[in-house]
Amino acid sequence: MPAATPTRDPETRGVRLVVVLLALTVLSGLIDAVSYLGLGHVFTANMTGNVVILGFAAAGAPGFSVPHSAASLAAFLLGAAVGGRVTARFCGGSRRRWMRVTLAAEAVLVAAAAVVAFAGPGGTATTYTLIALTAFAMGLRNANVRKLGVPDLTATTVLTTTLTGLVAESHLGDASKPRSPRRVAAVFALAAGAVLGAWLVLHQSLGVPLLVAAVVAGVLAVVTSGRE
Repeated sequence: MPAATPTRDPETRGVRLVVVLLALTVLSGLIDAVSYLGLGHVFTANMTGNVVILGFAAAGAPGFSVPHSAASLAAFLLGAAVGGRVTARFCGGSRRRWMRVTLAAEAVLVAAAAVVAFAGPGGTATTYTLIALTAFAMGLRNANVRKLGVPDLTATTVLTTTLTGLVAESHLGDASKPRSPRRVAAVFALAAGAVLGAWLVLHQSLGVPLLVAAVVAGVLAVVTSGRE
């Protein structure tokens, strides 16, 4: 009798998590371009920068807003709390399903932000809604990516630790990890997203980069696998 064909592990079907996380890093740069350039000098993905900006605003520096920064921080923390609940529900099971649920939620939130941006550009209510939706989405994502624990890609919105490790563990430092393609790719991914996002904000509208981010997140939700 012919040998039985081995069953393929469902976790391996789709795009590798490393590629997905790098794509999400691109989206982080894009979303921060939208928030910083289009929503009044506030970050909704990079909370390190946002906390610093909140300090600038609290000190009365011109061009910054305490309410905008505080709203972003609050929405991000709320998203992270919800993300923690999601990780508690899914982290012991299929990583493929876990990431697809997380990415689908991000796609819906960012798509809602795009709809708001197209429907009511320039209004105060629009600004706060976009801040809340995008910051919540980034908090939700970061909680899950952190728990996922893919080496060198445990954050998709900040690069301070990535850059530190890239140099400190290179031949210039202790040479414990002289080659780190994931870290290098993450730096270029965030920069590429920032360039793309800035161009779209300056030459199109806030809704366009948000729509792009929502579509990409939606595609990733469909194609991601559970393998690194």
